[in-house]
Amino acid sequence: MPMGHTATAQAGSGGLTATEHRLANGLRVVLSEDHLTPVAAVCLWYDVGSRHEVKGRTGLAHLFEHLMFQGSGQVKGNGHFELVQGAGGSLNGTTSFERTNYFETMPTHQLELALWLEADRMGSLLAALDEESMENQRDVVKNERRQRYDNVPYGTAFEKLTALAYPEGHPYHHTPIGSMTDLDAATLEDARTFFRTYYAPNNAVLSVVGDIDPGQTLAWIEKYFGTIPSHDGKQPPRDGSLPEVIGGELREEVREEVPARALMAAYRLPQDGTRECDAADLALTVLGGGESSRLHNRLVRRDRTAVAAGFGLLRLAGAPSLGWLDVKTSGGVEVAQIESAVDEELARFAEEGPSPEEMERAQAQLEREWLDRLGTVAGRADELCRFAVLFGDPQLALSAVHRVLDVTAEEVRAAARAQLRPDNRAVLVYEPVESAEPVEEAEADAANDTDAHEGADK
Repeated sequence: MPMGHTATAQAGSGGLTATEHRLANGLRVVLSEDHLTPVAAVCLWYDVGSRHEVKGRTGLAHLFEHLMFQGSGQVKGNGHFELVQGAGGSLNGTTSFERTNYFETMPTHQLELALWLEADRMGSLLAALDEESMENQRDVVKNERRQRYDNVPYGTAFEKLTALAYPEGHPYHHTPIGSMTDLDAATLEDARTFFRTYYAPNNAVLSVVGDIDPGQTLAWIEKYFGTIPSHDGKQPPRDGSLPEVIGGELREEVREEVPARALMAAYRLPQDGTRECDAADLALTVLGGGESSRLHNRLVRRDRTAVAAGFGLLRLAGAPSLGWLDVKTSGGVEVAQIESAVDEELARFAEEGPSPEEMERAQAQLEREWLDRLGTVAGRADELCRFAVLFGDPQLALSAVHRVLDVTAEEVRAAARAQLRPDNRAVLVYEPVESAEPVEEAEADAANDTDAHEGADK
């Protein structure tokens, strides 16, 4: 049986607990009991994302996410979906800069099935990976790129800003979706090598949360995952560190068929896991986190120069995080007018900092988001994996919000003053080339390339 230890409830964890274990082959296991509802969530994070890719093979991590739903040694074709959904469960997978994850939420009595399925594709995917499945999923990913990025208004904004904010050669310079050219260039041997290198138990964290019996769950995990061999061929990701500020504004104008002019910007901010990053998160929440924020009140309500104004944080552990500004103009308003107002508000905030009411509201907003994530078995399983993979300690997930609540108003002001500056941003200005019919915007998920896998795709 695997060795492990039982954690006690941390102060400020809301009574939530997690136990940690490690199999002999290196697989880290995190369990958290929650008997409120008869369901269990299985979440498996592999420590591989687009930052691990090399030039000429971008998009391979995301492509491989699709291949993981294409069958394995004992599960043919679309069987993974058919078995989970037939048992009353749900499932999906996502790819980001820093990880690839797979997850199922199952009725409690079907937990063993989910564990067996994940172990089967971790241990035997290569038995099913062939040219046919490779071509099938290459086409699916290319079509996804067309539908979600290339052929929708503002669809490539995140890709363009990322390329500006992180210099050529930086591991975060390209986004998980990859380029059409690189997707075409990927070979079956590339995929097989990728799997052997990264899809190993010693490069993964498995969390199981919900109405579980820990002893029985560990026995199943040992039974199905314990014989999968580890692999030591993985190279560490390239260094993602950069200076604290860009040192000068980077700017690009985009002329496309979009419904309205837009101002988008990415500010370089501290890495995730730091107190400075938490302070920046609070600053962005006060400035652009919802309809009570300063930018919404100024641009949408007061000036009526914008129809939407938001400012959010993309937390990154291996590189500077990004503060993502997104403003869509109203009517014929020029972007220069919007930009002037934004800079005025940022300068005022850097000078004054948040009011006590703003600080209380921002902290409550982030606390609510944290509670929402940990309040579901799937959300908690994901957070436990995230803190285990990126920061080495899943227990940090249970008290993360209290580090945010401990940040002071002066620290928030200092974060804004240090980095929410014109010389520390990459800017995109969208100018419509002609009138376009309003189209539902594709909200690019900056942190994740989230796939709604469907049976027909597999």
